[in-house]
Amino acid sequence: QVQLVESGGGLVQAGGSLTLSCAASGSIFSIAAMYWYRQAPGKQRELVARISSGGSTNYADSLKGRFTISRDNAKNTVYLQMNSLKPEDTAVYYCNAVTLTNSYWGQGTQVTVSS
Repeated sequence: QVQLVESGGGLVQAGGSLTLSCAASGSIFSIAAMYWYRQAPGKQRELVARISSGGSTNYADSLKGRFTISRDNAKNTVYLQMNSLKPEDTAVYYCNAVTLTNSYWGQGTQVTVSS
């Protein structure tokens, strides 16, 4: 089992920045990759970024250059640095950990970008 706790969401003005954190606990040795997803009201959940256990990263094309995913293995934490935020970035952001056999989700953290 893997437990995930997100934090760092909040209200920010357009053009501002936020850093989300996802702290993992439990069977963290089994995690193959971690992801950030987001879901805006009335829309499907979409992939934001991915970081593998080896540190390689991938991003949604539309977010490249503004968002950065990183990890601190000593703290068992994955981060999502979000810059130049836009109102359309408003969503609940979810952390996801994938093992060979399971997928685990955090509870989500709300990010609201005001215009």
